[in-house]
Order: sequence, then structure tokens, then C-alpha cells
Amino acid sequence: MKKQIILILILTALIALSGCSKQTVDPQPTVGEGQSEATYLDPSKSTAERVSDLLSRMTLEEKAAQMVQGERNAVTSKDLKTYGLGSVLSGGGSVPGEGAIHDWEKMMNSYQDAILLRDLKIPMLYGIDAVHGHSNVKGAVIFPQNIGLGAANDPVLVKEMGKIVADEMKLTKIIWNFSPCVAIASDPRWGRTYESFSTDPKIVTELGNAYFEGIKESGVIATAKHYVADGGVTFGTGSGGNLIDRGDAQMSEEKLREIYLEPYKELVKNGVPVVMASFSSFNGEPMHSHKYLLTDVLKNELGFKGFVVSDWEAIHLLEQGADFNDQVQLSINAGVDMLMEPNAWLSAIEAIVTNVEAGKIPMSRIDDAVSRILTVKFEAGLFEDPYLTNSETKVTELGDAKSREVASELVSKSLVLLKNEDEILPFKKGETILVLGPGADNMGIQCGGWTIYWQGSPDIAGYPLTTGTTILEGLQSLGEKQGVTFITDANQASKADKILLVLSEVPYAEMNGDTADMSITGSLASPENKAAIDLANAQSKPIATLLIAGREVIIDDYVDQWDGLVMGFLPGSEGQGVADVLLGVKAFVGKLPMPWYKSVDDIGNKQAVPMYPLGYGLSN
Repeated sequence: MKKQIILILILTALIALSGCSKQTVDPQPTVGEGQSEATYLDPSKSTAERVSDLLSRMTLEEKAAQMVQGERNAVTSKDLKTYGLGSVLSGGGSVPGEGAIHDWEKMMNSYQDAILLRDLKIPMLYGIDAVHGHSNVKGAVIFPQNIGLGAANDPVLVKEMGKIVADEMKLTKIIWNFSPCVAIASDPRWGRTYESFSTDPKIVTELGNAYFEGIKESGVIATAKHYVADGGVTFGTGSGGNLIDRGDAQMSEEKLREIYLEPYKELVKNGVPVVMASFSSFNGEPMHSHKYLLTDVLKNELGFKGFVVSDWEAIHLLEQGADFNDQVQLSINAGVDMLMEPNAWLSAIEAIVTNVEAGKIPMSRIDDAVSRILTVKFEAGLFEDPYLTNSETKVTELGDAKSREVASELVSKSLVLLKNEDEILPFKKGETILVLGPGADNMGIQCGGWTIYWQGSPDIAGYPLTTGTTILEGLQSLGEKQGVTFITDANQASKADKILLVLSEVPYAEMNGDTADMSITGSLASPENKAAIDLANAQSKPIATLLIAGREVIIDDYVDQWDGLVMGFLPGSEGQGVADVLLGVKAFVGKLPMPWYKSVDDIGNKQAVPMYPLGYGLSN
């Protein structure tokens, strides 16, 4: 009996010791294991307390997943439940179903349903490029591209635009916008010139902050991009065979700080939550591996507290990386916190884990990155309202009349009058105007790139790319009230008093807009431009030309043929704003946001005299 008692005591002691040993190595139990009073789920606690508590409960694999973003076409609800990705995005033109509000709601609910089945219940954050309106979505208001906003230079209206964009995003249950772009474009041959407000850092800083304030006040997460000097790259240095896009900013650090860093200083000071790193390089070092600029300058010197996200598969271009694992560790150690890996998202998660286990990425860097990401999620209210059920909006439908009025006002203010001989403009009561040119009645052309599709698209077979008013529709509608007749049949040219020639570029985005030939009849001009110019000249009537383009194109061969000249940039969906000015209901107030060169040889030449300087614009 004594032996049995002793044996029982020994076994009991061993079991007790085993239990104590297990308690010392296990992480804290998750919410799914019964801890319903977790600190991180208590909204009364500070964000720092909640982040710290949640971080302490996460495995390395869970942390790695928070640092990765996949594209909706490559991520299923099952994937979210299995791996717990931190974020999903829509690439340009990527929409669920027909892209209607109910399609977005269905997808977003499915994603959140799946990820909230995981023990820690960390909501997914969805991102999209709503760069000049919620422009992936048909029916949304399409505002002027940034270059036009720079011409209007109205921070109050730009802030109001930000609020409208945010509200329309929330209708589709999305609260992360990859905008504003605060590039300072220095070379108009760059395909992203229209994404820049101006060559003037002050204009870029003021308008970038106004837009940020608008979407922030409406509860949407902003992204300042593309850090840094994406608009200052040198022609001929573009990566991947590009002429200039994703190129190298070859300049002194003093110039970088004086010009290109300025918008970020102000945005960081005002609390911008996300910064997107640029595809470009600074003096040969890719931004995605530039620890000095990402960590030392942005995070430490400027005090940026949010997270840095990579651009679309941008780390794949890091030449120092012998393989994907190396590219992952280079970018994360440099200061990138979230990897935008639309297709290779699972490989990215695995690479993060592998690098940590191999000692190539310190755990402190992982904890810092995840803390930053979780901070943004907590402060956005995602943990309390992952389905945006309680999110307030001032609009109940996409493209409501009031929102379109704001866009139309911005269009009107963006028009720049460059030439007005014999006061050909505005058109006057009793006149008949012959309208020629490919840009007059084409919704896709007047919206440009990043509209419905990544590259945008002209209208096809007469079907408008999205909802709105073309320039011609606006002119004809207002003309009826003003006593001005607009005709489009060249066979009736004899009836016309004047000609309105509407020339345009084709829609493009990013590197597809790079060009060595900026002529209005060049490689990226609408192919119908030259014939329209010739037809207008053949009529021997006064010609007012309206340019619809994403940059100040080369017109030196033609400008003397025109009595009037207006730069309309890319006005977006509200062509009525153009009509209001051309018919004199509103005045010309726009000013050039960038210098207008006579030839490409003048670009970057400080001795060259531009055709029209920065800030030029006539009034009527």
C-alpha cells in the first residue's frame, strides 16, 4: 500500500510539473480560447495598450500575414480565414461582379466574415486607388485629374472633393485610399505628370493636405505617395525599359529636401496614416530598400507614426536581391511595413517567416511594422465596426447631383485661357459654332487614365465609359439657354461663325504615358487630331482650340493658326464645367500649374524661355 501511495504522489508531482512547464512557454490564450475580456477588444483602452496586448497574443505567422496585402482576384475568403492577411486591394479596374454597390458589399462582407472566424478576429483592411474620384466604380463622380486641380488651386474645393470621394468609397465599404499623390512633376514626358498637382512644392503641399483633410474628416485612411521624388527622376533612367517612369532621381540631398520632401513634412505633421514608397530610386538606390530615407528620415527625423506600404510588386525590382526572400528582407529592414504583393502574397508571408527564423529580419522590426499597421486599424475603428455598419456618409448613392456640382465647379476653375485674339471667347448669343475634334464628345478621353480601368479607355462604339456629361453635351445643353448653336456636321460648316477645335491625348497611365514626343499630333495624341486640325484650317473661320490632355503638350507648330487657346487638362465626368466657362456663365480663373515648353529640348534647360510660364493664365 505504501508503494502505491508513493507512486501516486510521484505521478501527481510529475503532472503538476508538466503543467507548470507548459504555462511558461505558451502564449496568452486567444479570444477564441475563452478570453472574452481581452484588452485589445476594449475600446475604452488606449490604442497603445490595445496594440501591445494584441501583439503579445500573435504568432510569428500571424504577424507576417498582417504585413502582406493581396489582390482581390488572387485572394479568396477561404484564404483570409486560413492565413489572416492584413489587407486586400483592388488593382486598377478590378471590381467584383458588375461593380455595383451591392457587389462590393457582398464581397466585403464575405471577406470580413471569413477573417473574423479566426481566433484573434483582426479585421481585414481593403485598399483602392480612388485618385480622382472613386474611379474604379461606374457611376461615381470623376473629378479633374490632379494637374487640373493644380490649375484651379482651390484648397477649399479640393477638401470638399476629398469628402465626396471618401463618402462614395464608404458606400462600397472601403476605407483605405491610395491617395493623395504628392508628386512634384519636373518633366512632362513622364507618364504620371497628370497625377501631380504642380511643379511648385507649395501648391502640391497645400492641395495634398487639403485633400487629406477632406478624406480624413470623412473617416477614410489616406496614403501619401510616392515617397520620395517620384516626379524628379531623370529622363532615360526609367526601369524595365521605361523612358522615365520608375527612374532615378539624380540630385543632391539638399535639393531632395528643399523640393520633394516638402509635402511629406506637412502631411506627416498633420497625421497622415500611410505612406507608399516609390518605384523610383534616389541616386541609384531604390526607394524600397533605402533605409536612410524610409527609416532615418521619414520615421525618425519627420516622426512618421503610420505604416509604409510598398507599391505593386515593387520589391521585385530590387536588383540587390538574389531571390524573393532577399528582396523581402531588404525592403522590410529598410522600413517597408506592408508588402503589396497582389499575386505572391502567400510567398511573401512565408518569406517573412523564413527571414526571421534565419535571423535576417530582427523580431523587433516585425513588431514595429505590425504595431504600426494595427495602430492604423484601431484608430480607423475597424475593430469596433469591421463592416462599416455605423459609418456615416452624406451621400446615399454614387454620383448624386450635389457632388457633381462640386466637380463641375472644379472643372470650371481648372480651365486656363492662354490666347484670346479678338475676344473669340466666350462664345456669344446668336453665334453658331462648329465643333470638331476627338475630345469633344468622348467621356473616356476627358477622364483619362485611372478611370474604370488602370489605363482608362476611350468610349467604345458610342457607349460612354462612365456616367457624366461630355463637353459637347454640356455645350449643347447650355447653348440652348444662351442662344448659341453648336453643330458637329462639317458639311454644315458654312453656317458656322466660329470653330471650336477640341484636341486630345489618348488615355494612359504610368509608364504607358512616357513619351519622347509630346506633340499634339504625336505618338500619344488622339489619332484624329491632325485631320481635325486640317479640317478646321480649311474653313477659313476663327478657331478656338480646347486641349484635353494630361500634360502641357507641344503645340508650337500649330498655335499661330488659332485665335483662341484653352487648356482643359483632364476634366473628368463633368463636362458641364467646361461649357459654363466657354459660354461665359463663369469666368476663366485657372493658372498653369507647370511651365509650358515650346519643345522637348527646353525641358530642364534653365536658359530656355517657356511658351507660357508657371502661373500664366488670362482672364476674360
